[in-house]
Amino acid sequence: MTRTLLAAAEVVATMDDAGTEIPGGSILLDGGAIAWAGAGAPPPELAEGAELVDARGTVAVPGLVNTHHHLYQVLTRVRAQERGLFDWLRELYPVWAGLDAEWEAAAATVGLAELALSGCSTTTDHHYVFPAGAPGLLEAEIGAARAVGLRFHPCRGSMDLGASTGGLPPDAVVQDTDAALAETEAAVRAFHDPSPGSMLRVAVAPCSPFSASARLMRESAEVARRLGVLMHTHIAETLDEEAYCLATFGRRPLDLLEDLGFLGEDVWLAHCVHLSDEDVRRVASTGTGVAWCPTSNLRLGSGVARARDLLDAGARVGLGVDGSASNDGGDLLAEARQGMLASRGGGLAGAVSAREALRAATRGGAACLGRDDVGSIEPGKRADVALFRVDGLGFAGAEADPVAALLHCAPRRARDLFVEGRRVVAGGRLTGVDEDAAAAEGRRVGLRIARGGGDEGSA
Repeated sequence: MTRTLLAAAEVVATMDDAGTEIPGGSILLDGGAIAWAGAGAPPPELAEGAELVDARGTVAVPGLVNTHHHLYQVLTRVRAQERGLFDWLRELYPVWAGLDAEWEAAAATVGLAELALSGCSTTTDHHYVFPAGAPGLLEAEIGAARAVGLRFHPCRGSMDLGASTGGLPPDAVVQDTDAALAETEAAVRAFHDPSPGSMLRVAVAPCSPFSASARLMRESAEVARRLGVLMHTHIAETLDEEAYCLATFGRRPLDLLEDLGFLGEDVWLAHCVHLSDEDVRRVASTGTGVAWCPTSNLRLGSGVARARDLLDAGARVGLGVDGSASNDGGDLLAEARQGMLASRGGGLAGAVSAREALRAATRGGAACLGRDDVGSIEPGKRADVALFRVDGLGFAGAEADPVAALLHCAPRRARDLFVEGRRVVAGGRLTGVDEDAAAAEGRRVGLRIARGGGDEGSA
């Protein structure tokens, strides 16, 4: 098995239970697992034959964990720039109706590459748009994750509530309820790998209460629990959503989810911006996870999630870049910085600290995705480690606290990223895919989409 010694980092921020940080620390990777972490040199019998990676000038952190994304949206960035969520969706749904496997593959490759370069080793994706006659969408993004080299948790999403039946999406992008349920179960059976150290796990994820019927929500939960997989959905993102739920169901969003069996330790929810005090307590007491998406929430004018209150209540809180059409980027380290800063927007200077935000991006995200084998640098955990340079121009003067500097200073690309012990980023460049080629393909397909599906070579 391949052994790699990451030697003499400025600091190893382990994110273990005690928050241990090791100045001058080193990490020994043995195959897909972490064999040792500490100061100085590892025991000779462990390190024999190890490849040496000089980590001087870097901070080592666990590979970051992204808890919410819509990869297909990567190729529809900077649309509906001044819209709130519902109007943004109304403008983009007709564009997304043209989604096909070529689009999905190009978008996923670009989006996953962005994540890897930001130090992200594990990501989910919430894919819920399945236009008729467009096969192979989930397969395309799974293939992209394998090529880039990331640990992947795709969510088989679904929508069955079109505009003609009171939902927000146009009928062209929703499915028949029975078909959505059957295809969701088929996806779990085809792709989900529950084994320790798995690189591919699938979750069940009806989109939202304004695009999925009560039956689809309730029966999706039954499918997930019967198959032993996690569940995910959007909730409490905007005040418009709350008004819709009250008018349509006579229930606030979180109350509705509880009625539908969509709270619990096997659930994590995207956004949770508009929560009451009782909602915060209920999320925490039920063990439900939260994907905190600060940039998307700011971009759409949705508000700022109560991350400080959720953390204080003991809730599992991870970070999510959300779809690149409501974030317009996929940098998870930048998202942690955004979360730290947004939490202070109400006038509380230390609402969420740099280390708390970084913890949400590692341990918190792992907890949301039901992973106890990633998210920290400890012997026995999977060999997912990111190295960030702190010796460059943008960090000069930040020597007092290089760990906090990762967020307080402007985020930079990861220098190196190891996933399952394999070097996915080396010297700031991807190893599994050609970055320039991925960008060119993304631009080619993006131009096709921008031109309404016509010949991308035309004027």
